[in-house]
Amino acid sequence: MSLTAPSPAKISPDASTVQDSEPAVDLKATRPARFVHGSIMRHVIVMAGTGAIGLMAVFAVDLLNFWYISHLHDPALTAAIGFAAALGYVQVAVSIGMTIGLGAVIGRLIGARRIIRARRFASAFMVVMIAVTAVLGCLTAVFASAFLVLLGARGEALAQATGFLHLVSPFLPLVCYGMAQSALLRCVGDARRSMQVTLVGAFVSAILDPILIFGFHMGLTGAAISTILSRSAVVLFGFVSLREHRMLEWPRLWAIAPATRQIGAVALPAIATNLATPVGGLFTTHFMSGFGLEAISGQATIDRIVPVAFAFVFALTGSVGPIMSQNLGAGKKDRVRETLYASLKLTGLCVLLTWAILAAFHTPILHLFAAKGVAIRIVTLFCCWLVASYFFVGLLFVSNTAFNNLGHPLYSTAFNWGRATLGTIPFVWIGSHYGPIGILVGQSLGVVLFGSFAALTAFRVIRRI
Repeated sequence: MSLTAPSPAKISPDASTVQDSEPAVDLKATRPARFVHGSIMRHVIVMAGTGAIGLMAVFAVDLLNFWYISHLHDPALTAAIGFAAALGYVQVAVSIGMTIGLGAVIGRLIGARRIIRARRFASAFMVVMIAVTAVLGCLTAVFASAFLVLLGARGEALAQATGFLHLVSPFLPLVCYGMAQSALLRCVGDARRSMQVTLVGAFVSAILDPILIFGFHMGLTGAAISTILSRSAVVLFGFVSLREHRMLEWPRLWAIAPATRQIGAVALPAIATNLATPVGGLFTTHFMSGFGLEAISGQATIDRIVPVAFAFVFALTGSVGPIMSQNLGAGKKDRVRETLYASLKLTGLCVLLTWAILAAFHTPILHLFAAKGVAIRIVTLFCCWLVASYFFVGLLFVSNTAFNNLGHPLYSTAFNWGRATLGTIPFVWIGSHYGPIGILVGQSLGVVLFGSFAALTAFRVIRRI
Protein backbone atom coordinates (compact mmCIF):
# COMPACT_ATOMS: atom_id res chain seq x y z
CA MET A 1 0.00 0.00 0.00
CA SER A 2 1.30 3.40 -0.89
CA LEU A 3 0.55 6.15 1.61
CA THR A 4 0.94 9.46 -0.16
CA ALA A 5 0.31 12.95 1.08
CA PRO A 6 -2.73 14.78 -0.34
CA SER A 7 -2.03 16.94 -3.35
CA PRO A 8 -3.98 20.00 -4.43
CA ALA A 9 -7.09 19.23 -6.46
CA LYS A 10 -9.84 21.26 -8.01
CA ILE A 11 -13.39 20.13 -7.44
CA SER A 12 -16.30 21.20 -9.56
CA PRO A 13 -19.31 22.71 -7.77
CA ASP A 14 -21.14 19.39 -7.68
CA ALA A 15 -17.97 17.56 -6.59
CA SER A 16 -18.59 14.92 -9.21
CA THR A 17 -15.61 15.79 -11.37
CA VAL A 18 -12.16 15.86 -9.83
CA GLN A 19 -9.27 17.34 -11.79
CA ASP A 20 -6.11 15.87 -10.33
CA SER A 21 -2.78 17.61 -10.51
CA GLU A 22 -1.25 14.17 -11.25
CA PRO A 23 -1.28 12.63 -14.73
CA ALA A 24 -4.22 10.39 -15.58
CA VAL A 25 -1.91 7.44 -16.21
CA ASP A 26 0.21 6.22 -13.31
CA LEU A 27 3.27 4.66 -14.92
CA LYS A 28 4.33 3.13 -11.61
CA ALA A 29 1.18 1.04 -11.31
CA THR A 30 1.78 -2.59 -12.27
CA ARG A 31 -0.05 -4.51 -14.97
CA PRO A 32 -2.81 -2.00 -15.78
CA ALA A 33 -5.67 -3.19 -18.01
CA ARG A 34 -4.30 -6.71 -18.19
CA PHE A 35 -7.53 -8.25 -19.52
CA VAL A 36 -7.90 -6.20 -22.70
CA HIS A 37 -5.40 -8.44 -24.50
CA GLY A 38 -4.92 -12.19 -24.81
CA SER A 39 -7.24 -15.19 -24.67
CA ILE A 40 -10.53 -14.50 -22.86
CA MET A 41 -11.02 -18.16 -21.94
CA ARG A 42 -7.53 -18.24 -20.45
CA HIS A 43 -8.22 -15.08 -18.42
CA VAL A 44 -11.51 -16.52 -17.14
CA ILE A 45 -9.95 -19.87 -16.22
CA VAL A 46 -6.96 -18.30 -14.46
CA MET A 47 -9.01 -15.73 -12.55
CA ALA A 48 -11.81 -18.12 -11.61
CA GLY A 49 -9.40 -20.99 -10.93
CA THR A 50 -7.24 -19.05 -8.52
CA GLY A 51 -10.33 -17.48 -6.99
CA ALA A 52 -11.86 -20.92 -6.56
CA ILE A 53 -8.76 -22.19 -4.77
CA GLY A 54 -9.01 -19.33 -2.31
CA LEU A 55 -12.76 -19.72 -1.83
CA MET A 56 -12.50 -23.48 -1.56
CA ALA A 57 -9.89 -23.15 1.17
CA VAL A 58 -12.06 -20.72 3.13
CA PHE A 59 -15.21 -22.78 2.76
CA ALA A 60 -13.38 -26.05 3.35
CA VAL A 61 -12.27 -24.71 6.70
CA ASP A 62 -15.86 -23.65 7.38
CA LEU A 63 -16.96 -27.18 6.43
CA LEU A 64 -14.27 -28.65 8.68
CA ASN A 65 -15.43 -26.38 11.48
CA PHE A 66 -18.97 -27.72 11.05
CA TRP A 67 -17.57 -31.24 11.10
CA TYR A 68 -15.83 -30.53 14.41
CA ILE A 69 -19.06 -29.24 15.92
CA SER A 70 -21.12 -32.15 14.54
CA HIS A 71 -18.81 -34.59 16.30
CA LEU A 72 -19.64 -33.05 19.64
CA HIS A 73 -22.91 -34.98 19.08
CA ASP A 74 -25.14 -32.11 20.18
CA PRO A 75 -27.92 -31.32 17.65
CA ALA A 76 -28.44 -27.95 19.34
CA LEU A 77 -24.91 -26.87 18.35
CA THR A 78 -25.21 -27.89 14.71
CA ALA A 79 -28.63 -26.25 14.51
CA ALA A 80 -27.15 -23.11 16.11
CA ILE A 81 -24.60 -22.93 13.29
CA GLY A 82 -27.43 -23.13 10.77
CA PHE A 83 -29.40 -20.33 12.44
CA ALA A 84 -26.34 -18.08 12.90
CA ALA A 85 -25.26 -18.69 9.29
CA ALA A 86 -28.67 -17.58 8.02
CA LEU A 87 -28.13 -14.14 9.57
CA GLY A 88 -24.44 -14.13 8.68
CA TYR A 89 -25.30 -14.51 5.01
CA VAL A 90 -27.28 -11.26 5.18
CA GLN A 91 -24.24 -9.44 6.57
CA VAL A 92 -21.93 -10.90 3.96
CA ALA A 93 -24.41 -10.04 1.18
CA VAL A 94 -24.07 -6.34 2.02
CA SER A 95 -20.28 -6.63 1.96
CA ILE A 96 -20.33 -8.47 -1.35
CA GLY A 97 -22.63 -5.85 -2.88
CA MET A 98 -20.29 -3.00 -1.99
CA THR A 99 -17.33 -5.04 -3.23
CA ILE A 100 -19.09 -5.60 -6.57
CA GLY A 101 -19.58 -1.86 -6.96
CA LEU A 102 -15.95 -1.20 -6.06
CA GLY A 103 -14.65 -3.79 -8.52
CA ALA A 104 -16.90 -2.70 -11.40
CA VAL A 105 -16.00 1.00 -11.21
CA ILE A 106 -12.30 0.55 -10.41
CA GLY A 107 -11.99 -2.04 -13.19
CA ARG A 108 -13.46 0.40 -15.73
CA LEU A 109 -11.12 3.17 -14.56
CA ILE A 110 -8.13 0.86 -14.92
CA GLY A 111 -9.33 -0.23 -18.36
CA ALA A 112 -9.46 3.45 -19.35
CA ARG A 113 -5.95 3.89 -17.83
CA ARG A 114 -7.16 6.36 -15.19
CA ILE A 115 -5.04 4.76 -12.47
CA ILE A 116 -4.80 7.83 -10.22
CA ARG A 117 -8.57 8.20 -10.08
CA ALA A 118 -8.94 4.47 -9.47
CA ARG A 119 -6.63 4.58 -6.45
CA ARG A 120 -8.26 7.65 -4.91
CA PHE A 121 -11.81 6.41 -5.40
CA ALA A 122 -10.94 2.97 -4.04
CA SER A 123 -9.32 4.42 -0.91
CA ALA A 124 -12.19 6.82 -0.30
CA PHE A 125 -14.96 4.28 -0.78
CA MET A 126 -13.35 1.80 1.59
CA VAL A 127 -14.00 4.31 4.38
CA VAL A 128 -17.69 4.11 3.51
CA MET A 129 -17.55 0.31 3.45
CA ILE A 130 -16.06 0.17 6.94
CA ALA A 131 -18.65 2.60 8.34
CA VAL A 132 -21.62 0.76 6.84
CA THR A 133 -20.51 -2.69 7.97
CA ALA A 134 -19.62 -1.44 11.46
CA VAL A 135 -23.17 -0.17 11.95
CA LEU A 136 -24.68 -3.35 10.48
CA GLY A 137 -22.49 -5.63 12.58
CA CYS A 138 -23.30 -3.84 15.83
CA LEU A 139 -27.04 -3.82 15.08
CA THR A 140 -26.95 -7.55 14.38
CA ALA A 141 -25.18 -8.20 17.69
CA VAL A 142 -27.71 -6.12 19.64
CA PHE A 143 -30.80 -7.69 18.07
CA ALA A 144 -29.38 -11.18 17.46
CA SER A 145 -31.72 -12.96 19.86
CA ALA A 146 -34.85 -11.32 18.43
CA PHE A 147 -33.83 -12.12 14.85
CA LEU A 148 -33.07 -15.75 15.71
CA VAL A 149 -36.43 -16.23 17.43
CA LEU A 150 -38.12 -15.07 14.22
CA LEU A 151 -36.21 -17.79 12.36
CA GLY A 152 -37.54 -20.40 14.76
CA ALA A 153 -34.54 -20.84 17.08
CA ARG A 154 -35.42 -22.06 20.55
CA GLY A 155 -33.74 -23.29 23.73
CA GLU A 156 -30.06 -24.18 23.66
CA ALA A 157 -29.80 -23.63 19.89
CA LEU A 158 -31.01 -20.05 20.41
CA ALA A 159 -28.54 -19.42 23.25
CA GLN A 160 -25.58 -20.84 21.33
CA ALA A 161 -26.37 -18.98 18.10
CA THR A 162 -26.88 -15.71 20.00
CA GLY A 163 -23.54 -16.04 21.76
CA PHE A 164 -21.78 -16.74 18.47
CA LEU A 165 -23.27 -13.65 16.79
CA HIS A 166 -22.50 -11.45 19.81
CA LEU A 167 -18.81 -12.26 19.34
CA VAL A 168 -18.49 -12.30 15.54
CA SER A 169 -20.88 -9.60 14.26
CA PRO A 170 -19.05 -6.49 15.58
CA PHE A 171 -16.03 -7.56 13.50
CA LEU A 172 -17.96 -7.52 10.22
CA PRO A 173 -15.79 -4.62 8.87
CA LEU A 174 -12.86 -7.06 8.75
CA VAL A 175 -14.82 -9.29 6.36
CA CYS A 176 -15.77 -6.38 4.10
CA TYR A 177 -12.27 -4.88 4.05
CA GLY A 178 -10.70 -8.23 3.23
CA MET A 179 -13.16 -8.73 0.37
CA ALA A 180 -12.38 -5.26 -0.95
CA GLN A 181 -8.63 -5.92 -0.88
CA SER A 182 -9.10 -9.16 -2.80
CA ALA A 183 -11.34 -7.38 -5.33
CA LEU A 184 -8.72 -4.68 -5.93
CA LEU A 185 -6.09 -7.34 -6.55
CA ARG A 186 -8.39 -8.96 -9.12
CA CYS A 187 -8.99 -5.55 -10.72
CA VAL A 188 -5.28 -5.18 -11.48
CA GLY A 189 -5.10 -8.79 -12.66
CA ASP A 190 -3.08 -10.15 -9.73
CA ALA A 191 -4.97 -13.43 -9.40
CA ARG A 192 -2.20 -15.10 -7.40
CA ARG A 193 -2.14 -12.59 -4.57
CA SER A 194 -5.93 -12.37 -4.53
CA MET A 195 -5.96 -16.11 -3.93
CA GLN A 196 -3.24 -15.89 -1.29
CA VAL A 197 -5.21 -13.32 0.70
CA THR A 198 -8.06 -15.79 1.22
CA LEU A 199 -5.68 -18.71 1.76
CA VAL A 200 -4.10 -16.90 4.71
CA GLY A 201 -7.45 -16.67 6.47
CA ALA A 202 -8.20 -20.32 5.77
CA PHE A 203 -4.78 -21.36 7.09
CA VAL A 204 -5.25 -19.47 10.36
CA SER A 205 -8.72 -20.96 10.87
CA ALA A 206 -7.53 -24.48 10.09
CA ILE A 207 -4.92 -24.22 12.85
CA LEU A 208 -7.02 -22.46 15.49
CA ASP A 209 -10.36 -24.28 15.11
CA PRO A 210 -9.37 -27.68 16.55
CA ILE A 211 -7.24 -26.05 19.24
CA LEU A 212 -10.02 -23.79 20.51
CA ILE A 213 -12.98 -26.13 19.92
CA PHE A 214 -11.45 -29.36 21.21
CA GLY A 215 -8.20 -28.39 22.95
CA PHE A 216 -9.77 -25.67 25.13
CA HIS A 217 -13.31 -27.17 24.98
CA MET A 218 -14.77 -23.83 23.90
CA GLY A 219 -17.32 -25.14 21.38
CA LEU A 220 -18.96 -22.41 19.30
CA THR A 221 -17.17 -19.73 21.30
CA GLY A 222 -13.85 -21.15 20.10
CA ALA A 223 -15.14 -21.18 16.53
CA ALA A 224 -16.12 -17.52 16.88
CA ILE A 225 -12.71 -16.49 18.21
CA SER A 226 -10.98 -18.41 15.42
CA THR A 227 -13.18 -16.63 12.87
CA ILE A 228 -12.23 -13.18 14.20
CA LEU A 229 -8.50 -13.92 14.22
CA SER A 230 -8.53 -15.37 10.71
CA ARG A 231 -10.33 -12.31 9.36
CA SER A 232 -7.75 -10.07 11.00
CA ALA A 233 -4.97 -12.04 9.31
CA VAL A 234 -6.66 -11.58 5.92
CA VAL A 235 -6.75 -7.79 6.30
CA LEU A 236 -3.09 -7.58 7.36
CA PHE A 237 -1.92 -9.74 4.47
CA GLY A 238 -4.12 -7.75 2.07
CA PHE A 239 -2.29 -4.54 2.95
CA VAL A 240 1.04 -6.18 2.19
CA SER A 241 -0.23 -7.63 -1.11
CA LEU A 242 -1.60 -4.30 -2.37
CA ARG A 243 1.57 -2.34 -1.66
CA GLU A 244 3.24 -3.21 -4.97
CA HIS A 245 0.23 -2.08 -7.02
CA ARG A 246 -0.18 1.29 -5.29
CA MET A 247 -3.96 0.88 -5.26
CA LEU A 248 -4.50 2.34 -1.78
CA GLU A 249 -3.50 5.59 -0.12
CA TRP A 250 -4.62 7.69 2.82
CA PRO A 251 -8.29 8.45 2.08
CA ARG A 252 -8.89 12.01 0.90
CA LEU A 253 -12.04 13.54 2.36
CA TRP A 254 -12.96 15.39 -0.83
CA ALA A 255 -12.94 12.11 -2.75
CA ILE A 256 -15.48 10.34 -0.51
CA ALA A 257 -18.57 12.04 -1.97
CA PRO A 258 -17.77 11.56 -5.70
CA ALA A 259 -16.46 8.04 -5.09
CA THR A 260 -19.60 7.12 -3.15
CA ARG A 261 -21.86 8.50 -5.88
CA GLN A 262 -20.07 6.71 -8.70
CA ILE A 263 -19.43 3.39 -6.96
CA GLY A 264 -22.70 3.53 -5.05
CA ALA A 265 -24.63 3.64 -8.33
CA VAL A 266 -23.48 0.06 -8.86
CA ALA A 267 -23.09 -0.97 -5.21
CA LEU A 268 -26.62 -0.15 -4.02
CA PRO A 269 -28.39 -2.30 -6.62
CA ALA A 270 -25.71 -4.97 -6.05
CA ILE A 271 -26.43 -4.93 -2.30
CA ALA A 272 -30.13 -5.25 -3.00
CA THR A 273 -29.34 -8.09 -5.40
CA ASN A 274 -27.16 -9.98 -2.95
CA LEU A 275 -29.57 -9.51 -0.05
CA ALA A 276 -32.19 -11.43 -1.99
CA THR A 277 -30.40 -14.79 -1.69
CA PRO A 278 -30.01 -14.81 2.12
CA VAL A 279 -33.51 -13.38 2.55
CA GLY A 280 -34.84 -16.30 0.52
CA GLY A 281 -32.70 -18.53 2.72
CA LEU A 282 -34.33 -17.05 5.83
CA PHE A 283 -37.73 -18.14 4.57
CA THR A 284 -36.41 -21.62 3.87
CA THR A 285 -34.82 -21.85 7.34
CA HIS A 286 -38.07 -20.69 8.95
CA PHE A 287 -40.12 -23.38 7.20
CA MET A 288 -37.44 -26.02 7.83
CA SER A 289 -37.33 -25.23 11.57
CA GLY A 290 -40.86 -26.58 11.90
CA PHE A 291 -39.52 -30.08 11.31
CA GLY A 292 -37.05 -30.09 14.22
CA LEU A 293 -33.33 -29.73 14.87
CA GLU A 294 -32.39 -32.67 12.65
CA ALA A 295 -33.96 -30.96 9.64
CA ILE A 296 -32.05 -27.74 10.42
CA SER A 297 -28.85 -29.77 10.81
CA GLY A 298 -29.41 -31.38 7.41
CA GLN A 299 -29.96 -27.99 5.82
CA ALA A 300 -26.83 -26.66 7.55
CA THR A 301 -24.83 -29.59 6.16
CA ILE A 302 -25.95 -28.73 2.62
CA ASP A 303 -25.13 -25.07 3.23
CA ARG A 304 -21.56 -26.09 4.11
CA ILE A 305 -21.12 -28.52 1.21
CA VAL A 306 -22.36 -26.14 -1.50
CA PRO A 307 -19.67 -23.42 -1.22
CA VAL A 308 -16.89 -26.01 -1.35
CA ALA A 309 -18.43 -28.04 -4.15
CA PHE A 310 -19.24 -24.99 -6.26
CA ALA A 311 -16.31 -22.77 -5.36
CA PHE A 312 -15.41 -22.43 -9.04
CA VAL A 313 -18.92 -21.26 -9.97
CA PHE A 314 -19.00 -18.75 -7.14
CA ALA A 315 -15.49 -17.58 -8.02
CA LEU A 316 -16.65 -16.89 -11.58
CA THR A 317 -19.01 -14.18 -10.35
CA GLY A 318 -16.20 -12.27 -8.69
CA SER A 319 -13.55 -13.04 -11.29
CA VAL A 320 -15.21 -12.24 -14.62
CA GLY A 321 -16.40 -8.84 -13.39
CA PRO A 322 -12.97 -7.18 -13.73
CA ILE A 323 -12.51 -8.85 -17.14
CA MET A 324 -15.82 -7.45 -18.37
CA SER A 325 -15.33 -4.01 -16.85
CA GLN A 326 -11.77 -3.57 -18.15
CA ASN A 327 -12.81 -4.48 -21.69
CA LEU A 328 -15.89 -2.28 -21.48
CA GLY A 329 -13.72 0.62 -20.29
CA ALA A 330 -11.35 -0.03 -23.19
CA GLY A 331 -14.25 -0.13 -25.68
CA LYS A 332 -13.70 -3.80 -26.62
CA LYS A 333 -17.29 -4.98 -26.54
CA ASP A 334 -16.72 -8.18 -28.49
CA ARG A 335 -14.46 -9.39 -25.67
CA VAL A 336 -17.20 -8.62 -23.15
CA ARG A 337 -19.55 -10.93 -25.06
CA GLU A 338 -16.88 -13.62 -25.27
CA THR A 339 -16.38 -13.43 -21.49
CA LEU A 340 -20.05 -14.21 -20.84
CA TYR A 341 -20.01 -17.18 -23.21
CA ALA A 342 -16.86 -18.59 -21.62
CA SER A 343 -18.33 -18.23 -18.12
CA LEU A 344 -21.53 -20.09 -18.98
CA LYS A 345 -19.61 -22.95 -20.62
CA LEU A 346 -17.39 -23.38 -17.57
CA THR A 347 -20.42 -23.23 -15.24
CA GLY A 348 -22.07 -26.14 -17.02
CA LEU A 349 -18.90 -28.22 -16.95
CA CYS A 350 -18.34 -27.56 -13.24
CA VAL A 351 -21.89 -28.52 -12.25
CA LEU A 352 -21.78 -31.80 -14.21
CA LEU A 353 -18.48 -32.79 -12.60
CA THR A 354 -19.68 -31.86 -9.10
CA TRP A 355 -22.96 -33.75 -9.56
CA ALA A 356 -21.10 -36.91 -10.51
CA ILE A 357 -18.78 -36.68 -7.49
CA LEU A 358 -21.46 -35.94 -4.88
CA ALA A 359 -23.78 -38.63 -6.19
CA ALA A 360 -20.99 -41.22 -6.10
CA PHE A 361 -19.83 -40.34 -2.57
CA HIS A 362 -23.07 -39.34 -0.83
CA THR A 363 -22.91 -42.29 1.59
CA PRO A 364 -19.46 -41.38 3.00
CA ILE A 365 -20.68 -37.77 3.28
CA LEU A 366 -23.57 -38.93 5.50
CA HIS A 367 -21.15 -40.77 7.79
CA LEU A 368 -18.67 -37.91 7.76
CA PHE A 369 -21.17 -35.44 9.22
CA ALA A 370 -22.95 -37.94 11.46
CA ALA A 371 -26.30 -37.25 9.81
CA LYS A 372 -29.32 -38.66 11.65
CA GLY A 373 -33.01 -39.12 10.97
CA VAL A 374 -34.48 -36.76 8.42
CA ALA A 375 -31.06 -35.18 7.85
CA ILE A 376 -30.04 -38.37 6.01
CA ARG A 377 -32.91 -37.97 3.54
CA ILE A 378 -32.17 -34.28 3.05
CA VAL A 379 -28.47 -34.71 2.30
CA THR A 380 -29.05 -37.77 0.09
CA LEU A 381 -31.66 -35.99 -2.04
CA PHE A 382 -29.36 -33.03 -2.50
CA CYS A 383 -26.26 -35.03 -3.44
CA CYS A 384 -28.04 -37.35 -5.87
CA TRP A 385 -30.53 -35.05 -7.58
CA LEU A 386 -31.00 -31.47 -6.45
CA VAL A 387 -27.34 -30.58 -6.98
CA ALA A 388 -28.21 -30.29 -10.69
CA SER A 389 -30.25 -27.16 -9.91
CA TYR A 390 -27.02 -25.30 -9.21
CA PHE A 391 -26.46 -25.05 -12.96
CA PHE A 392 -29.32 -22.55 -12.91
CA VAL A 393 -27.88 -20.87 -9.81
CA GLY A 394 -24.71 -20.45 -11.85
CA LEU A 395 -26.69 -18.99 -14.75
CA LEU A 396 -28.25 -16.48 -12.39
CA PHE A 397 -24.95 -15.48 -10.75
CA VAL A 398 -23.02 -15.10 -14.00
CA SER A 399 -25.88 -13.13 -15.54
CA ASN A 400 -25.94 -10.84 -12.50
CA THR A 401 -22.22 -10.20 -12.95
CA ALA A 402 -22.85 -9.20 -16.54
CA PHE A 403 -25.70 -6.88 -15.53
CA ASN A 404 -23.62 -5.20 -12.81
CA ASN A 405 -20.62 -4.60 -15.06
CA LEU A 406 -22.48 -3.61 -18.23
CA GLY A 407 -24.58 -0.82 -16.77
CA HIS A 408 -27.77 -2.74 -15.90
CA PRO A 409 -27.50 -3.41 -12.13
CA LEU A 410 -31.27 -3.13 -11.65
CA TYR A 411 -31.73 -6.24 -13.81
CA SER A 412 -29.71 -8.29 -11.35
CA THR A 413 -31.71 -6.80 -8.47
CA ALA A 414 -34.99 -7.72 -10.15
CA PHE A 415 -33.98 -11.29 -10.95
CA ASN A 416 -32.49 -12.04 -7.54
CA TRP A 417 -35.46 -10.64 -5.66
CA GLY A 418 -37.78 -12.44 -8.03
CA ARG A 419 -36.01 -15.65 -7.15
CA ALA A 420 -36.04 -14.86 -3.40
CA THR A 421 -39.77 -14.05 -3.35
CA LEU A 422 -41.82 -15.43 -6.25
CA GLY A 423 -39.23 -18.15 -6.84
CA THR A 424 -38.95 -19.18 -3.18
CA ILE A 425 -41.90 -18.38 -0.92
CA PRO A 426 -44.76 -20.01 -2.86
CA PHE A 427 -42.63 -22.99 -3.91
CA VAL A 428 -41.29 -23.57 -0.40
CA TRP A 429 -44.71 -23.04 1.21
CA ILE A 430 -46.32 -25.62 -1.06
CA GLY A 431 -43.38 -27.97 -0.60
CA SER A 432 -43.59 -27.68 3.21
CA HIS A 433 -46.87 -29.61 3.06
CA TYR A 434 -44.79 -32.60 1.96
CA GLY A 435 -42.12 -32.24 4.64
CA PRO A 436 -38.51 -31.01 4.50
CA ILE A 437 -37.93 -32.88 1.22
CA GLY A 438 -40.73 -30.89 -0.37
CA ILE A 439 -39.13 -27.66 0.85
CA LEU A 440 -35.86 -28.46 -0.93
CA VAL A 441 -37.60 -29.53 -4.14
CA GLY A 442 -39.68 -26.35 -4.15
CA GLN A 443 -36.59 -24.19 -3.63
CA SER A 444 -34.85 -25.90 -6.57
CA LEU A 445 -37.79 -25.45 -8.94
CA GLY A 446 -37.83 -21.71 -8.25
CA VAL A 447 -34.19 -21.20 -9.14
CA VAL A 448 -34.59 -23.17 -12.40
CA LEU A 449 -37.23 -20.68 -13.52
CA PHE A 450 -35.41 -17.47 -12.62
CA GLY A 451 -31.94 -18.69 -13.60
CA SER A 452 -33.17 -19.46 -17.11
CA PHE A 453 -34.87 -16.08 -17.54
CA ALA A 454 -31.79 -14.25 -16.25
CA ALA A 455 -29.49 -15.98 -18.74
CA LEU A 456 -31.79 -15.17 -21.66
CA THR A 457 -31.87 -11.53 -20.59
CA ALA A 458 -28.08 -11.42 -20.26
CA PHE A 459 -27.69 -12.61 -23.85
CA ARG A 460 -30.10 -9.88 -24.95
CA VAL A 461 -28.12 -7.22 -23.08
CA ILE A 462 -24.88 -8.44 -24.68
CA ARG A 463 -26.40 -8.32 -28.16
CA ARG A 464 -27.57 -4.71 -27.60
CA ILE A 465 -24.18 -3.38 -26.47
